[in-house]
Amino acid sequence: MKLSDRTKDILEWIVCILIAFVLALLIRYYIGTPTIVKQSSMHPTLEPNQRLILNRWGRTIKQMPERGDIITFEAPDKTYITVDEFNSNDVIAKYSNEPTNWFGNFVFHVLEIGKESYIKRVIGLPGDHVQIYDGKVYINGEELDEPYLQDNVTTNMGRYAYSDLIVPENCVFALGDNRDYSTDSRAFGCIPLEKIEGTVWIRFWPLNLFGTIE
Repeated sequence: MKLSDRTKDILEWIVCILIAFVLALLIRYYIGTPTIVKQSSMHPTLEPNQRLILNRWGRTIKQMPERGDIITFEAPDKTYITVDEFNSNDVIAKYSNEPTNWFGNFVFHVLEIGKESYIKRVIGLPGDHVQIYDGKVYINGEELDEPYLQDNVTTNMGRYAYSDLIVPENCVFALGDNRDYSTDSRAFGCIPLEKIEGTVWIRFWPLNLFGTIE
């Protein structure tokens, strides 16, 4: 059966739309994507409702971020480990509710529907001995210089358990800049590289703050 010119045009448009959709998904997942800051845990560096571009190439090539990088990562299933539950031999954040089939993985990890993410700063890298005491962070016995913190900010532990640990291989220890209002690696442990979604590259909104972020 010969198709009419109108039917051919419609089919061509459908194919073009499908190709554009697939390309957009590939770019978003493997290269970069916009995101919105939803938390105040990175104040004053980042504020809620600011718009960012995430660099996802590092995830694609499985590259470890650098100390000081601001990253987004999948929120752990358990966001608070009590002092009684703390085990110095198991300091990796808990992820147990992963999808069990290809469609669930596609919806959760590619479309990111139903997925919660955190945004924090990388403090400890694999092999680092991280210690937190007297309101300060120490890496391998030396106080960490943190110029991005406000003058009155201290790194208190309070009810948090992860104050003295060795960062495991292929993991990072991450904290929010707004230490008193951040649920971070002090509460749930180190983030596996495979759970890191991207590194903050550019802030594009508001326009007066456009540019890279330190």
